[in-house]
Amino acid sequence: MLKIAFHPIYKHPLPTGHRFPMEKYELLPQQLMHEGTCSEVNFFEPSIPNDKYALAVHEPEYFYDLLNITLDQRAARKIGFPLSEVLVERERIITDGTIKATKFSLENGIAMNIAGGTHHAYTNRGEAFCMLNDQAIGAKYLQNKGLAKKILIVDLDVHQGNGTAEIFQNDSTVFTFSMHGESNYPFKKEESDLDIGLKNGTDDDTYLSVLKSTLPRLIEEQQPDFIFYLCGVDVIASDKLGKLGMSINGCKARDKFVLEQCKIHKIPVMCSMGGGYSPDIKTIVDAHANTFRLAQDIFF
Repeated sequence: MLKIAFHPIYKHPLPTGHRFPMEKYELLPQQLMHEGTCSEVNFFEPSIPNDKYALAVHEPEYFYDLLNITLDQRAARKIGFPLSEVLVERERIITDGTIKATKFSLENGIAMNIAGGTHHAYTNRGEAFCMLNDQAIGAKYLQNKGLAKKILIVDLDVHQGNGTAEIFQNDSTVFTFSMHGESNYPFKKEESDLDIGLKNGTDDDTYLSVLKSTLPRLIEEQQPDFIFYLCGVDVIASDKLGKLGMSINGCKARDKFVLEQCKIHKIPVMCSMGGGYSPDIKTIVDAHANTFRLAQDIFF
C-alpha cells in the first residue's frame, strides 16, 4: 500500500499576498481522495521527531537557535517565512514525515511526503522557505540505523539543491544529483556530485533526453540501495519562479521515468514534493497529484 505523510500543520498561515502557495498542502490530499487515487488509509500523520536525527545533519547552534526562535534577524529573513514556534514545529513534523516514509519505502518500494524537499537548508542555516533539510536527515537516519549504505538523491526541482550539496560535500556515501535551471536561484551554486544546469525555456523533449541519458548511468555507477526523489513541479512553463518551458505532461513523463527506474532496479524510493509556484493553484495541485497517481500505477 502507498503510504503518504500528511499533517494539518503542513498548511501554515502566511501574511496576505505571500508568494508561497501554502494551500496546496491541504488541497492535494483532498484531490487525491476525491478522485480515488488514495483513501484515508494511505495517509499517516507524522509527529515531532527526536532531535538527534536533525543533529546528525545540522549544527547544534543553528538547530537550537531555530527551536528557541533566537536566530538573528538576517538569518531569519533569508528563510522567507515569518519565524514562529508553530512554523518550526511544522518543519520538524515535515522532517518526521520523511523519516517515517523511508521505512514505508523499504517495506513497499515507495512512500511519499505531501510536503518536504527542503533542499536549501544547509548544515548551519536556512534559506528560501527551507529550515531543516528533510531528505538529508532521512538519508543519515537510514545510514545510522544500518538500513542503507549508499544513497542517491535525485533532485529535479527547478532550483539547485544547494543545501543538500553542502551537507554531503565530503560524504561519499551520499551521491547528490541536481538538475535545475542554470540561471535561476541560487545564483551562487554549490557543487553537487553531479550538477546539470538547463537553459531558460528548456522544453519537454530536451529535458527528458538529458534525464534519460543520465539517471540509468548514475544508478549503474553508484549502485545505490536507496533513492530520495525531490520532484518539484516548478519546472512547468507557467511557474512564476521557474524559467523552464515544460508542460504538465512533460513533468509527468519525468516522474514516470524516475519511478520506473527505481522499480526496475528494485531500489526503494522516497518522494518529497518540493516547489511549485504556478499562478493557478489547480495547475500546481494537478502536477503534484500526477506523481501520486504514477506511484500507484507503477508500484501497486
